[in-house]
This record gives sequence, structure tokens and C-alpha cells, in this order.
Amino acid sequence: MAVDSPTERTLSLTPHLTGARELSDHLQVDPDVGLSSAEVEARLAEHGPNELRSKDAVPLWRRILAQFQDPLVYLLLVAIVVSITAWVLEGAQGVPVDAVVIAAIVTLNAILGFVQEAKAEDAVAALATMTAASSSVLRDGRPTALPSADLVPGDILLLSEGDAVGADARLLDATGLKVQEAALTGESAATVKSATALSGEVALADRVNMVHKGTAVVEGVGRAVVTTTGMQTEMGHIAALLDRTEQQPSPLQVEIARVSRTLGALVIGIAIVVMATLAFVQGADSPQEWVTILLLGVSLAVAAVPEGLPAILSVVLAIGVRAMARRNAVMKHLHSVETLGSASVICSDKTGTLTRNEMTLRTIVTASGRVELSGTGYAPVGDAVLVADDDGEDEALLTEARLVLIGGSIANNATIAEQDGQWVVHGDPTEAAFIVATHKLAEVPERIDHYERRAEAPFTSERKMMSVLAHHDDRAENRVYTKGAADVLLDRCVAERHGDEVVPLDDAARARFTATVEELSGEGFRTLGVAYRVADDGGADHDVEHDLILAGVVGIIDPPREEARAAVAAARRAGVRTIMITGDHPATAQRIAADLGIIAEGERAATGVELERLDDDALVDLVREVSVYARVAPHHKLRIVDALQRDGQVVAMTGDGVNDAPALKSADIGIAMGITGTEVTKEASRMILGDDNFATIVAAIHRGRIIFDNIGKFLRYMMSSNLGEVVTVFFGIVLAGVLGLRDTANPDALVVPLLATQILWINLVTDSVPALAMGVDPEIDDVMARPPRRPDRPILDRPMWARILFTGFLMGAVTLLTMDLFLPGGLLAGSESFDTARTAGFTTLVLAQLLNALSSRSATQSSFHRMFRNPWLWAAIGLVVVLQIVVVHVPVMQQAFTTVPLTGMQWLVCLAMASVVLWAQEIVKFAHRVWARHRPAPVVDAPTAQV
Repeated sequence: MAVDSPTERTLSLTPHLTGARELSDHLQVDPDVGLSSAEVEARLAEHGPNELRSKDAVPLWRRILAQFQDPLVYLLLVAIVVSITAWVLEGAQGVPVDAVVIAAIVTLNAILGFVQEAKAEDAVAALATMTAASSSVLRDGRPTALPSADLVPGDILLLSEGDAVGADARLLDATGLKVQEAALTGESAATVKSATALSGEVALADRVNMVHKGTAVVEGVGRAVVTTTGMQTEMGHIAALLDRTEQQPSPLQVEIARVSRTLGALVIGIAIVVMATLAFVQGADSPQEWVTILLLGVSLAVAAVPEGLPAILSVVLAIGVRAMARRNAVMKHLHSVETLGSASVICSDKTGTLTRNEMTLRTIVTASGRVELSGTGYAPVGDAVLVADDDGEDEALLTEARLVLIGGSIANNATIAEQDGQWVVHGDPTEAAFIVATHKLAEVPERIDHYERRAEAPFTSERKMMSVLAHHDDRAENRVYTKGAADVLLDRCVAERHGDEVVPLDDAARARFTATVEELSGEGFRTLGVAYRVADDGGADHDVEHDLILAGVVGIIDPPREEARAAVAAARRAGVRTIMITGDHPATAQRIAADLGIIAEGERAATGVELERLDDDALVDLVREVSVYARVAPHHKLRIVDALQRDGQVVAMTGDGVNDAPALKSADIGIAMGITGTEVTKEASRMILGDDNFATIVAAIHRGRIIFDNIGKFLRYMMSSNLGEVVTVFFGIVLAGVLGLRDTANPDALVVPLLATQILWINLVTDSVPALAMGVDPEIDDVMARPPRRPDRPILDRPMWARILFTGFLMGAVTLLTMDLFLPGGLLAGSESFDTARTAGFTTLVLAQLLNALSSRSATQSSFHRMFRNPWLWAAIGLVVVLQIVVVHVPVMQQAFTTVPLTGMQWLVCLAMASVVLWAQEIVKFAHRVWARHRPAPVVDAPTAQV
């Protein structure tokens, strides 16, 4: 008889109605050890990854077929049918060259599209791996962090504030645990959790002893045993009932699609006009001539629309975003880059982002004096220097200082450990500073060992403090130790420790303590107060934080990052304002902000209390003037973001705590800390900082602007080049008599400037490869010397359209003049055959488009500026030139594309004529630069003026 596996038997239980111990036994897991690695592998093989079922992978054959599901491809397929039909009607002699060539081009275009899409998908998959959620679990007796996808039934989850719950799990124990379950139950308020077993019918929202996949821990700590994973979770059941929603296109995608549709309709109209004009002006006396007209019209419509643009856009974004990820700025979605380049304000936390996050406790101030500690960083090495007050004694000061460190270290969840010669912090760096400091004052570690933690009231951003109930084994005494913001803690204190005595905390003592906090804050220290009281042998909750005895205050320094000041200056130069938001004392915030150049000396900081008094309109006025906010709560961040957005700003907001998630979601670019950030903030963000460094944000904005510039470059290039093809064909037909475009060997033959196959060839070789190379172009213009791009400004604005039209008409003109130069008659008399003239015009247009690629790298800078910075572009140009030589000189390609060989001198003539496009644009750019140097300074729009 088969024996059910532990996880199979668990499915027959109802976890929320089962005791925690019984459930653990059924799952065959020791809650104090967790699963072994071998057992995890077996269960992962049984249950599969802890993931919601995604859309089934599209089969390879369907992905290939999708490359042909495009209206423009349908036109080409019609052209193939028309060509074959004409070939059959004429006796099916030889090979239907036009049909074969068009089919080959369709196939090559499909291959290029497939490869580009595959590259983009690979890049997106790599980014998804970088931003995958993680969970803390107990395995093999050791806490470890791992991807949530690796969770299995029986895993012991270690839950703390800011964690995203990775799977459905039954609580084993919970301390002050609150979980936000709105995504699952619709309840807006966080649910208080308990490990107690339930009975009877219990609704999902009332299962307080369960935590579920997709919810978030907003407060407290706990342990839970995983009961179900993947599609068996409550979130999985919901996912099974819902169709997967399609991702909404970004504004840039919408704009590109709109432009493509407009161009498509316009060019199809032009193609019809061209065909009608050709039939009217030159006539069509045979089926072959009608086929030629039809093929020309179809090819012109296909060539004029940049149908490869969406794929190229995705590839360029993917390449750019992966480059940003290698520099510690991970964008979760490709198209967030367009918003990043428009950011006009960065709202940044102070600790760890603008500073090094190497918190060092440097000073302890008590009733009897001050203790200065040496040493920096997390190495527990340093000395203590006692500076007693005039009426104080060293022994009393030492007693008080020890009490401060004991209290701060017991009301503490951080640990430090030496790894490979480096001291590493696990937990909050500020709390770690207390642990390090205990080793610098004699007897403190030994005295801490006498305490046993019994309960905890975790830190919350609303209370700004945490408390722990601890039992002293020698004195048989319970104490509550509380650590928190110094000015907030003072309101909870009624007495003060003096040596071995406790004295009432009178007004003079309160004033002295407040002055000490102000003094330390003015010196750039972050201040934390420590207090205690004797307590009953009960639990620790928020209600115990009263009638406290003040032990003292500490000053913790977190030096500014050396690169942060330069980054703030670079942001200001780019028209991006930096706002610092911190929970620190206003004086500390002002000192750090002034050191970093965020504000000038003497500029004020606004506080959370001040924000509470302001209505929304008044807050909009305030955020225009004030760049430092201190003693703020998370909901103040959300109000600041909303006020800035109402003022027309594009806001990037950093955050690390669970309560920062609403502000990150509301911001245009929510930025989560990759090192100290919680899973909740990472899920709410659009960008994750791998190094928690403010300079990385500015570097990402810089990179985002370069990427957006490159998109503009290849748009300008592709659309002007395609327009050049339309102009060549249209005016070549309309002005054929003026330009002498006729076949002297066969005067009655239908004459077109370019054949359908030639147009398609130009479209194939010049649209894709150079455009992709331009997408990875290095910085040509100084993108950080201009204000942010306004979000409502289209990428194809009037100046760009003017350049596209100018270049397109110029390319068409030089192509037609080249043909005229080779042909007898017309404006420029020549002596070559029509086939030679058309081959020369064909070649001139290809070369003109390649030179246009060089010129399109900047709308204002010379093409010779940083000309050789992009080897990929030169490789693309070289490849296209080689392919064009093959088309002109290899016999089989000559037959396919109706070309004839050109002499070396004729190639030079083609190159000289094509270079007119480059030189003309150089003259326009030079005139623009001269005008820009002498024009009056522009009036800056309001959103940019607040820098």
C-alpha cells in the first residue's frame, strides 16, 4: 500500500483549524531547524516552483509565423502573387525573378524581426531574474535568504516588517505581527495576526493564524510553516479564475504606433497616386508593365513605413536597460526609461543613499556628562573618553553610559559578524552601531549576557521607537528597554538616571536634554534616546512605553558619500532638483543637506509637524521653496510626491521601508533600495538600486537620457531615409521629362526611377542594421546640460519633423540628379544607359542613407564630433557597403536586382553626390550653433525653474 508523502497528507488538513505543532509534525519538519537541503530538493521536484502559472510559451512555429502577420507583409505577399501571375501569363519562361527576390526579402525581414524579438525577450527575462522576490527561511538550522520561487511546503518562513509573504503559511508564533492583505481580501486595514488555532467555519479575511502569498508584513515579526505553494495558494486560485491581462503600452509605444499608422495611411495614399500618375503619364501597354506599376506601388508603401521600428525599439531599450543594470540601476520595465529621462525632481532618503550607511556611534550624553567613542565603521574596535560635567563624577558617568548601551543593545535586532576579514551587519545599521559600541566600553557585553529577551514591541514609523521586555537572571527583575527618536522619547519619560539613583525629570532637565539633542544634531549627528523602566512579567506592547526613566542620548554619525555631492551638482546642472526627506532631527538634516550642496547654508528644513498643518494648496507652495524635510512619517512622503506632481514635476522617489510603498507607487519613478529595501518596496517600485547610492540614480537619469536620445536618432534616420525613397520615386515619375529619365534604347518602355526589388533591398539593408547600431550610440550631445524633457512633448516634435522632411527631400533630389547626370538630356547631360543611371541612382540613395546615419547622431553637433566613438555603426556601414557592392557587381545579384557594374569613377560620383546630404546638414547644424550662441536666454518653464 502506497504511503502518502507528508505534503500530500497536509492537503487533507485544514491548516487554519490545525494546531501549529500538529501541522509541523504532519509536514515532517522541526520548526527550530527547518527542512534539510535533500528534503527541499525532493519536495521541489514534487510540487514544482512556487510560481503562479504564466501564459503558455508560444511555440516556435507560431513565433515565426507571427513575423508574417503584418499588413505590410500581406502587401508583399500580394506582390509575389501578382508577379507570379504575370510570369505565368507570359509563358512561364525562366525564373520569376521579381517573385523570388521579394520572397527572399520577406524571409530575411522575418528572420531579422525574430532575432530582434528574441534578444528583447532574453533581456526582459534577465531583468525579471534580477528583480525576483526573495524570502527568509530556516533551512538546515540556519536562516537564509532565497528566491521565493524556491519555497516548498514545510519551509519555515521568517517574517519581519517589509517582507512580501512568499507562500501560504500557518503561523507558528507572532509578535506584534500585522499583514496587509488588501490584495487578497479587499480589507484596507492591516490584519493583526496570531498563532492561535481557530475553530468552525472561518472566512478567508478572518484566518488570523495564516499568512498568504502576495500579501505584505507591515509590522512585527513571526515564524510560519509553508502549507501550499504556487497555484495551490489562495492567490493561485484567484489567478486560475482570471484571464491574464495584457501589459498596457507605454506613451512612447503609443506614439510610435500612432505615427506608424498615420504614415501607413499616408504612404498607401501616395503609392496609389504614384501608380495612377505612372499609368497616366507613361501609360501601360502590356500585362508586364501593369505588374511593374503594381509592384512599384506595393513596394513603395512597404518601404516608406518603418515596419521594423517596434522590434528595434524593444531591442534598443533592452540593451540600454541591461547596461543600466550592470551599473546597479535595475529598471523593472523597459519603457520606464522614457519617464526616467524626464525626471525633474529626485526625492531621496538620507541614510545609505546620500550617506555611506556606515553608522558609527560616536558620543553618549547622559545627566553626568559625555562619553566620546573612537573607531569608525562596524569593526568592534575603539576606546572611550569620559568627559564629566563640572559637578559630575566619572563613575556616575560610566554607569549611565553603560546603561545607555545596554538598553540600546537589548532593544535591538541587529547582529554583526566577521566574514572574510570584513565585519558585516545583519539588520538595521543604526541598531548595529549600538552593538559595535558595546565593545568599546568595559563590562557592557558581560552585563548584556545577564538579560533574556521575553517580548518585543517592534519599531513603527508612527511611534518612532521600539521596546523590549527583558528578564535579568541575577536580579529576578523584568525591565522594558525603549530606544527611539530622542525628542519623541522624551515625552514618554518621567524620571532620569543619575549614577545609581533615579530623580524626577523636571523642566530644567527636559530643557537641558532638548538642548543636547539640538547641539548634537547641529554637529551632523543622528540622535537616539534610550530609556527603561521596571515592569511586570508580561508581554511587551505599545502600552508599556510610558513612565520611562531616561538613560541618555547617543549621537550616531553616517558620513556623506563622497560621490553624492558631485551627483547632486550634476543633477542640478541637468535641471533636476534634489529633495532630501529623512526622519532625522531638522538640524541634522540641514547640516547634511548643506554639506552635500542640496541647500545653501541657513536654508530651512520643514518638519512633519509643519506638513500636518498645511492643506494641499499650501503644500504645493511649500515644495517649490523647501528642499529638506525632517521628522517626516511615510504618509508625508506621499503628500510631498502628490504636491510636486500637482506642480508639474516628474518625481523620482526613493524608499526602503514597507510604509514607503504608497509613495513609491504614486511617484513617476519609484526607486527601491536593493540592499536595505524590503520586498514590499521592491515590488512597488519601477527601479531598484543595487548599491543604495544616490549617485547611481543620477547616473541612471543620465543613461536614460542617452537611451531616449538614441531612440530619437534612429527615428530621425529611419523616417528621413524612407521619405527619401518616396520622394525619389514620386518626383522621378512626375518630373521624368524634365530630368531626362527615359530609356533611350527602348523609348516606349515603362520607366521608373527605382524598381520594386531595389526599393525593398534598400529598406532591408539600411533600416535594420544601422538603426540598431545607432540605438547603442554613446553620448554625442551633452544630455546633462539641458533641462528634463517634458512628458507631454512628443518625441517626433516639429523641429524633428522639419529635419526629417529636409533630409528626405534632399536625398530624393540628389538621387534623381545623379540619374540625370548619367543620362543624356535633362538638366545635366550625360551619356550612359538607363540601366547604368538607375544603378547609380540606386547606389547613391544607399550611400546617402549611410551618410545620413552619421549626421542623424546629433541634431546640432557636427557629424565629425566624436565620429569614431561607435564602432558598431561603422561596422554596420561597412557591411551595407559590401552588400551594395555585391548587388552591383555579382552576376546573380545583378539579375535579381536589375543592376549593371559601375566603374571606380562612377562609384566616386555616387559617393560625391550622396555626400551632399551630409554637407547640407553640416551647414544647417553650423547655422543652428551660431544662432544658439547669440540668441537671448530662453524663459524657463515653471517646472524647470525650481531647480
